[in-house]
Amino acid sequence: MRIISRQKAIYFFLTLGVCLAALAVAVGSGWIILNWREGIRVFLGIIFFGAIAAGLVLNTIFLVREIRRNEQHDSFINAVTHELKTPIASIRLYLQTLQRREVPEAQRRQFYELMLLDTDRLIHTVEQVLKAGEAAQKKSPSQRLPVEFNLLVRECMELARTRHHLQADNFEYRELLSAVPSPSPPSSSGPNAEVLVLGDPEELRTAVSNLLDNAVKYSPDGVHIAVELEASSEKRIVLRVRDSGVGIPEQELKRIFKRFYRVTERSLSQVKGTGLGLFIVRSIARKHGGRVFAQSGGAGKGTTVILELPREVA
Repeated sequence: MRIISRQKAIYFFLTLGVCLAALAVAVGSGWIILNWREGIRVFLGIIFFGAIAAGLVLNTIFLVREIRRNEQHDSFINAVTHELKTPIASIRLYLQTLQRREVPEAQRRQFYELMLLDTDRLIHTVEQVLKAGEAAQKKSPSQRLPVEFNLLVRECMELARTRHHLQADNFEYRELLSAVPSPSPPSSSGPNAEVLVLGDPEELRTAVSNLLDNAVKYSPDGVHIAVELEASSEKRIVLRVRDSGVGIPEQELKRIFKRFYRVTERSLSQVKGTGLGLFIVRSIARKHGGRVFAQSGGAGKGTTVILELPREVA
């Protein structure tokens, strides 16, 4: 109901702005026609009329943006509150159980493991919020080092398997690599063994991990994620993360990278999250001179998120 009321407010302000602009055009045009012989007055009137029309348009755009921003902030607060409250309530329940009655050693160990998982979830939520704040500053990476990106991707995949308790066959990994001219002799593992990216290793790891976590999150009916790293040119590398999950409507593909944005489709809005993961990925990609975008055939047809970064020559 809240989303519907906000959409009505957006339509109201948009309609009001259009009507006021049309009225200003009609009044201004009539005034100019009636006074077209008065050169200076007509000239000043045109300037005054243009300023009023521009002010109405800008005011309408500002109001619509503020309504959407408030909606995104409310969605973010609700999501973060849920992400913080749920693990805290779970940890409290286990602690109360341990405090009030005797628990067998095996069950006690299970409680400890579950509380550690809830703690990891809390830490992950806090880190996402902090990283989003850093990403919003739009500064260049704090350090630029040659990073073996293909090794980093494989490390992130292993971390995602462990974090989400997945099997090896839940991920499919493929590399399409080509050698680049290098003044130094190739290593023992061969000229195609490494793909270098110049940037901050931690930020790049965060970006790849967020892509993998997002793919797992939006695959509720079974996780099967295809990860493909292509470095067929000397100038750039392309990382594709493809899932077979719920998919994304076409009109939402560009919006999902905005801060706090959550997809409004009912089948997607129920997925837990803070709405910051893809915003962080986009910010990191831009800091490193790259870009990120998404492709999807629509609801139920899966999603492919594509990360492009400049390639570094060894």
